[in-house]
Amino acid sequence: MGAADPNRTEDEIERLSKALDAETRAGLDLRRQLDRAGAEFEEFVSMAAHNLRESLRDIASYSQLMAETSDGAAGEYLARIQDGAANAQSLLGAVVDYWATGTGERPFSPTDMEAVLCQALLSADKLIAERSAAVTQDPLPAVMGDFETLTKVLHHLIRNAVEYCGAVSPRVHISCKREALECVFSVADNGPGIEPAFQGRLFAPFKRLHGKEYPGHGLGLAFCKKAIECQGGRMWMESTPGTGSTFYFTAIPA
Repeated sequence: MGAADPNRTEDEIERLSKALDAETRAGLDLRRQLDRAGAEFEEFVSMAAHNLRESLRDIASYSQLMAETSDGAAGEYLARIQDGAANAQSLLGAVVDYWATGTGERPFSPTDMEAVLCQALLSADKLIAERSAAVTQDPLPAVMGDFETLTKVLHHLIRNAVEYCGAVSPRVHISCKREALECVFSVADNGPGIEPAFQGRLFAPFKRLHGKEYPGHGLGLAFCKKAIECQGGRMWMESTPGTGSTFYFTAIPA
């Protein structure tokens, strides 16, 4: 076998190097375009949400003023307009929260889950009092994550556990155990449980298991799952009809 031609080898190396440089530049250009498009879309969503909120506030405010000076059927219709405006505002907030999850560059830091739970309970204290719910907990560790996001996750899980519980006195227990390289948190309730056929759709956006007699838009659990996955964790649930449900999520220990 003859020796390879050094000049030909160098030419081939140079050709491959130039091709690699070109692909790298193209990749960087594409990344800049995607970043620019993402920033523009984020600004668009933010401005659209802001303008929609203003319009909804106007509808709610003026219909309330009209309702205060009306009676009979007119008052009832205006009350329905107010309810619709409030529902639309709530839905808009939930959509923005869901969309914004994972789009920012929030750095993770050691987060005290005891403080997270305390804040989540403050946000849900009115519902807990109304339902005479008992919320108990085991000691919770610190994890790597974002305080505000983890607070929203626990708030959603606790609120769901209380709101959809068929028992006269809802009971919710929050605990955590260390497994391998992660912390596994659980939120367990004494509700009616969920049939296996419906469990697979729980975390999908806008999928609801209950009718309009319960508040909500079907985005709470979808937000929770997306938020936990964006922080490097996992989320799932286990339930047996008649014995309650337990929602689990993982986080990296601090």
